[in-house]
Amino acid sequence: MSFNEQDRAQVLAEALPYIQQFNGKTIVIKYDSSAVPEMMCDDVLSDIITLSLVGIRVVLVHGGRVEINSMLARLGKEPHFEDDLRCTDKETMSIVQQVLCGQVNKDLVTRINWQGGTAVGLSGLDGITFQARQLDEKYGCVGSISHVDASIVASALDKGYIPVVAPVASSVDGAAACNIDADTAAYKLAVALEAEKLIVLAGVRGLLRTPGDENSLLHEIQLSSVPALVREGVIAGEMVHKVDCCVNAVRSGVGSAVILDGRVSHSLLMELLTDAGVGTMLTN
Repeated sequence: MSFNEQDRAQVLAEALPYIQQFNGKTIVIKYDSSAVPEMMCDDVLSDIITLSLVGIRVVLVHGGRVEINSMLARLGKEPHFEDDLRCTDKETMSIVQQVLCGQVNKDLVTRINWQGGTAVGLSGLDGITFQARQLDEKYGCVGSISHVDASIVASALDKGYIPVVAPVASSVDGAAACNIDADTAAYKLAVALEAEKLIVLAGVRGLLRTPGDENSLLHEIQLSSVPALVREGVIAGEMVHKVDCCVNAVRSGVGSAVILDGRVSHSLLMELLTDAGVGTMLTN
């Protein structure tokens, strides 16, 4: 059966109550090119523009692991990770800041604006949005977020912009900038903005009851279920940290958090504006 005009009308009718529900609300989306294939990037950004046009206040927080590693390789510098954190000496921090704030951030802003959106690029340094303390000397210029001032992001939202935020922080220990985890930055910003929802785009279907079986997607889980799912291995590897950020966000007042597949075309619209939902939502 072909998808006809009546089907299209039904899709719009189904979206209406969700548009009404989220109108005027803030949604923070965590984006990373390692989770969103290049061929899907414009679909994600198109979804963000659509959400903004129907009155949803969207903030995009991005990482840049792939781009930073690529730049380091071109400069003949070997990336080094410990405990899944990028060990960042002063030279590497300069590269990280240039790539995140000057390359990845501005590329996303340009692509959103080219598609008809109105984006503005920010970093945690602007308006001292993020302040951080050095996590441990062994990691170098890597910080743990100690304070969030979301006023400059909120101001951009009030003026109709889509803020695109790079995860770099001002150090409370001195004038230097420091590298911060993008998932943590997204959840902390969502809390500070009193967001309705945090969405973490990942390169997986969501949380699967049976690892590897995408038909076993857990559509919704309560925070109280998370420890058992970790013990059972349902939540494992890098997903432990992502889920932990989602849990912390919801416990701190964000309405709900979603692990969403960045490889699926228009997954944001399907998750937010349809009855189905295509990711794993964590709620109280």
